Amino acid sequence: MIRVLVASSSPVVRAGLQALLAGDADLAAVEDTGDLDRLAELVEEVEPDVLLLDAPPDVLLPIPLALAADAAARAPAVVLLDDHAEPGRAAAALRAGARALLPRTVAAETLRLAILAAAAGLVLMPAAVADDLLPARTTSGPEPARAPAGQPLSAREREVLALLAEGLGNKGVAGRLGISEHTAKAHVAAILAKLHVATRAEAVAAGVRQGLLLL
Repeated sequence: MIRVLVASSSPVVRAGLQALLAGDADLAAVEDTGDLDRLAELVEEVEPDVLLLDAPPDVLLPIPLALAADAAARAPAVVLLDDHAEPGRAAAALRAGARALLPRTVAAETLRLAILAAAAGLVLMPAAVADDLLPARTTSGPEPARAPAGQPLSAREREVLALLAEGLGNKGVAGRLGISEHTAKAHVAAILAKLHVATRAEAVAAGVRQGLLLL
């Protein structure tokens, strides 16, 4: 169970995020707060795995967490919801240790996967932000590896992986692609095997890490 601290100056946002977490068997909201000045104190008190922070547009990122020395080693992974993540602001947040940077309009399932991935030590950000922050590719050097080290996913398997990232099950994947549910199940099994993972959430996280997906 991943323990999540919800922080937002908006009671409506806090209530919505709490409701989202309450219906998930893998996530648990241990506390919520609207007092962003008290974040470090609250983090030390409840020791969450993930800090889910709705970042105010008028506050420079990152909001510093001045943790005591004995608490710093247990600092949570930070997932930021921010609609104003221009490259400079996004880079500051990522340099300070934020593991996910997502717009407030993010789909519930994508947010869930981002929390799981951040807790596992992965970094997620929108493709537009990644394009601004990552070095530009040049024709003089080799193209960065984007596929897994083992067997690469087929074009169809990549389509299925993208649908898994949307939270679709086998039936939903089958309906979207016009294939049988049995075939969809076979594609999912092949994806798990090729990515060396055991669950769909791990497959999506691996896809993001390996450049097969950008949330």
